[in-house]
Amino acid sequence: METVLSSATGSISKLSSFTILLLFLFSCSTFTPTEAYDALDPTGNITIKWDVISWTPDGYVAVVTMFNFQQYRHIQAPGWTLGWTWAKKEVIWSMMGAQTTEQGDCSKYKGNIPHCCKKDPIVVDLLPGTPYNQQIANCCKGGVMNSWMQDPSNAASSFQVSVGAAGTTNKTVRVPKNFTLKAPGPGYTCGPAKIVKPTKFVSADKRRITQAMMTWNVTCTYSQFLAQKTPTCCVSLSSFYNDTIVNCPTCTCGCQNNITEPGSCVSKTSPYLASAVSGPGKSSNTPLLQCTSHMCPVRVHWHVKLNYKEYWRVKVTITNFNYRMNYTQWNLVVQHPNFDNLTQLFSFNYKSLTPYAGLSKYKFVMIYFFAVASFPEPVHNLYYISNI
Repeated sequence: METVLSSATGSISKLSSFTILLLFLFSCSTFTPTEAYDALDPTGNITIKWDVISWTPDGYVAVVTMFNFQQYRHIQAPGWTLGWTWAKKEVIWSMMGAQTTEQGDCSKYKGNIPHCCKKDPIVVDLLPGTPYNQQIANCCKGGVMNSWMQDPSNAASSFQVSVGAAGTTNKTVRVPKNFTLKAPGPGYTCGPAKIVKPTKFVSADKRRITQAMMTWNVTCTYSQFLAQKTPTCCVSLSSFYNDTIVNCPTCTCGCQNNITEPGSCVSKTSPYLASAVSGPGKSSNTPLLQCTSHMCPVRVHWHVKLNYKEYWRVKVTITNFNYRMNYTQWNLVVQHPNFDNLTQLFSFNYKSLTPYAGLSKYKFVMIYFFAVASFPEPVHNLYYISNI
């Protein structure tokens, strides 16, 4: 689920002195425009490392590894897409662990045909179940990557590429340029490749160290504003001592407009619901929303269940209104002054986030596994938070 979801709320009666900010990883944003900057994870990034491990008669073989150093944002299905532009007239002879989406024009080659001849190749990860002779370590996950804080063992993705018509020494190799990363949608901005000290590799028995012939890094950072200019979630509020529910504002994420944009949403009681879900937009992951007043793909509901002198308790319910998206992995980030005194969390795990030490604190709810239904309903229903 790959997307940060953020929303600022108002106050509720006895808790009017508290400011509640709910952020759910579905790209709901109220941030001011900034280029590739995440205020909740200012040092988070995806680093792409190229290690040239050997030279060939007309180029080199490199292992490319992507590290997701973000604290809570992971890359969900259909996974990452990596692109770049060759500095010269390089071609890709072969790949392991990934493939380009297009071969390009290789008509000038006879006999041995390159894997890709495009000036600007686009690379995607291979799917699980790929034959072993086409795999390398950390490949073939369908482009899905967890965040470094949540699961470091699954926060990397690798592939091997054999490059031809390129330099064959450190002085003649030219690093690619104009890197792009979609994970799976927009939002990431990548800087230029920078040559760094060659990576060193330790053997399995830890008795020998080898190193790459040449290494360069590319750093990509995320901006919610670049990902989407309109929110994609909202927060509603309620409490046990008041019958009133503060609903999501009308048109929070857009307005129903089936006249000019037919098919932009579908009623949950529509007899055509099943056919709409499996319609033309299914393969492209085009959102298909349930028709609501707020028109948000996701709603987070914050309900105050108890409010005693010693502690208070909250129930949070997350509802998915996008018929074409199953959020099989998601994170909820909640900012609240009382989370210094959090005593119990039922059903889920959490970790603290302190992007600005001494200024603010966040509790990071970690969800490792749960089932998501095909139709909108609470994602794993609920969890509770108790504070002293």
